[in-house]
Amino acid sequence: MKIIFSLLLLFPAVVLAQSPFDGTWIAKLDTAQLPKRPEVYVLQSGAYECLSCVPNIKTHADGKDHPIAGSPYFSTVSIRVIDNNRIQLTEKQDGKVVYSETDTVSPDGDTLQQNIVDSAAPTGQPVTAEEAYRRVSPGPTGSNALSGSWQARKINVISENGTTVTYRSTPQGLQASNPGGEGYDAKFDGKEYPTHRDPAHSTVSVKRISANTILEIDKQDGRVHYRLRLAVSPDGKSMKVIETDKERGTKMTYIMEKKSQ
Repeated sequence: MKIIFSLLLLFPAVVLAQSPFDGTWIAKLDTAQLPKRPEVYVLQSGAYECLSCVPNIKTHADGKDHPIAGSPYFSTVSIRVIDNNRIQLTEKQDGKVVYSETDTVSPDGDTLQQNIVDSAAPTGQPVTAEEAYRRVSPGPTGSNALSGSWQARKINVISENGTTVTYRSTPQGLQASNPGGEGYDAKFDGKEYPTHRDPAHSTVSVKRISANTILEIDKQDGRVHYRLRLAVSPDGKSMKVIETDKERGTKMTYIMEKKSQ
């Protein structure tokens, strides 16, 4: 769950004046090499737990809002069991829905599809996505079909606003923005700069490795959350992104294509 959360809110954005990074870029998620660490859920005896989530989610599966500590993005979670193969998860912040997800397990129990609507962006513009998984291991005997370990196979962000970022060079660094209203203005001096309109109050520091390669470090409350390495191709038309999620201990790679200058 939430593989796509990091993509949507923390797209890398760092460039040089008149550099190959300048322009609007779109992530091509069909190129993604997805994290190998599986998602782990247990739904049994009226209780739901996501053991791989950060923070860990453990709550009653009664359709009611229950408080969950540890996230700046949501404060309550509700789990509604539709049937043995489907559940609805809803996250809220200050009573407002910021994320919803419908999980559907196939009749044979081997695949899981998550239909996602993420409305946490400052603009309120929702991002819709689909994530597909294959079963790695079963859950406890007698538990809901969702229980068990699941390996990510495919991510499809349906709305383009969830995969787009624009970079603009400054004399000493970069200004960046995405359609959701987030962005930052960072210099290549190793210092930490705020991510604008981010409820987590994250910071970013950037380092130029070469004319075509940038290293970005994202922090929250002083702790490294993401490490991103961006490399623009020699022809300037594509960019390889290696994203390491330090909290979850996972890594994924994907390609972004330049849409415009």
